Amino acid sequence: MGDPPRRPRSLFLAGLAAAYLAAFASLYVQIPGLYGRDGILPARKVLRLSGKGLWEQFRDMPTMLWLGPRLGLDTEQGMELLCVLGALGSLGALLFEALRDSLLFALLWLLYLSLYQVGQVFLYFQWDSLLLEAGFLAVLVAPLRLLRGGSAAWRPHDGVTFWLVRWLLFRLMFASGVVKLTSRCPTWWGLTALTYHYETQCIPTPGAWFAHQLPVWFQKFSVVATYVIEIAVPVLFFAPARRLRLFAFYCQVLLQLLIILTGNYNFFNALTIVLAFSLLDEEHVGRWLGRTRRRHSSAWPPSLRSLLSALLELSAYGLLLYGSIRCFGLEINWEKRLLDSKVAFTYHEFTTWLRTVTLPLVGLGFLSLSWEILVAMYRCACVRGCFWKLWAALQWAVFATATLGMFAISLVPFTYIDYESNGKLWPGIHQMFNAVERFQVVNSYGLFRRMTGVGGRPEVVLEGSYDRQSWTEIEFMYKPGNVSRAPPVVIPHQPRLDWQMWFAALGPHTSSPWFTSFVHRLLQGQRDARARHSGGGGNTSRSSSPPCPWGTRRWRVCSASTA
Repeated sequence: MGDPPRRPRSLFLAGLAAAYLAAFASLYVQIPGLYGRDGILPARKVLRLSGKGLWEQFRDMPTMLWLGPRLGLDTEQGMELLCVLGALGSLGALLFEALRDSLLFALLWLLYLSLYQVGQVFLYFQWDSLLLEAGFLAVLVAPLRLLRGGSAAWRPHDGVTFWLVRWLLFRLMFASGVVKLTSRCPTWWGLTALTYHYETQCIPTPGAWFAHQLPVWFQKFSVVATYVIEIAVPVLFFAPARRLRLFAFYCQVLLQLLIILTGNYNFFNALTIVLAFSLLDEEHVGRWLGRTRRRHSSAWPPSLRSLLSALLELSAYGLLLYGSIRCFGLEINWEKRLLDSKVAFTYHEFTTWLRTVTLPLVGLGFLSLSWEILVAMYRCACVRGCFWKLWAALQWAVFATATLGMFAISLVPFTYIDYESNGKLWPGIHQMFNAVERFQVVNSYGLFRRMTGVGGRPEVVLEGSYDRQSWTEIEFMYKPGNVSRAPPVVIPHQPRLDWQMWFAALGPHTSSPWFTSFVHRLLQGQRDARARHSGGGGNTSRSSSPPCPWGTRRWRVCSASTA
């Protein structure tokens, strides 16, 4: 039945603790400017007293900030306290394995959920939802040490709960690949998305400049590779052959590392790699650590199981190669010494294929989960002692039921990729999802649905003046502005205002109502609104920097207090 993945589970919990630490610390330094009494979107306005009891308030909006007035704290102080507690707890879990406990991860999840509930537009990112969902799964995956005071013994049912992490990774990657094509974005269909992406993304890195210089044929091939890694390879997450799962793991890691090198996406890509640890097994991680015994050389002739496994692997690699060539018209142009590629299917053909495979993929996931449940049941039967056998069986029943429930409600956001399949789900599953939706335990995903900046990179430029004659640009700390300044590397920090400024430039001001509040705070001369989100609170003269080649939408803040 294979060794239980103790080390991959430990890696997952440690990595998740690191993601929590980055998220709490990054948000802490931005709370006064974003959510303080004089911030852009004061959080106290979200928590309006309605005369309801504490339990009713928590039911309507699950956040621990309702306890603030009882502790003599205002909303801003309460948010800062939650961030400090979360950072300390996640740091402890990162440094000490004994603290990677189910109760601690439950606390971290509740702390971040409390912040998310009042975070408004600045916390409504997919990585925040992903962190909450992964954090909730950690409550099921992590051992319960603190109450028992025992060691981190592996429980027979742990493979079942750990499988949910793999299912989350599958939903994340598959949906991210699918939405690029269902959006009908011409750059994704023309395989030219990456010729725009590196210079038009929110906060590029220095590596993005070098990636942008690559030839067009290589950029198009990179889009093809992205489709393969995000749509085709995730099916191998549930392959019975371990080497196929390891192949899928390294494909995901490669993609995420390349994204980290070319873009500032905070803890998001690192968290995705952490989720990919669910594809590893005890033997492979042991090889990383140099703690695995060498296996004896295989006997000859090889067993039937080895032959079937090798045949399955060769078939999978062959199908991936053949499908990539067939679907994307891959062909080597020997005269020009480049690789030609194009999408060789239509939108109708793709949506028909998606409608055909969505529910079978759900069935594949269910078969994989069923196998894990059966393996866990077998391990329960192997436990010594009648009492301990019954105790293991009881835990197995409880956690298997919880895992099946989580799998069922996750089908609702997963099937958003095909609404016809979503409508075929049992109505009871939709009711279960609606009951837990506010807690962010399952979410829908889909990254880079449409590529922006096709007609040039739009930017919002804020300028201030003492006398309405001499105008000075307000320089942001991270958002691209002065083209003479090299792109920064800010991961794992996420400057949330800089991100929203990028979205604000993509549409009219009515689509970003928070922007009016931001300008209002600048006119008031609020220190937090300036010092925490502009270049040290100072301004850079427009005339001293080269003209920006991107399309700009200019806003002038006419007040002496902006200086």
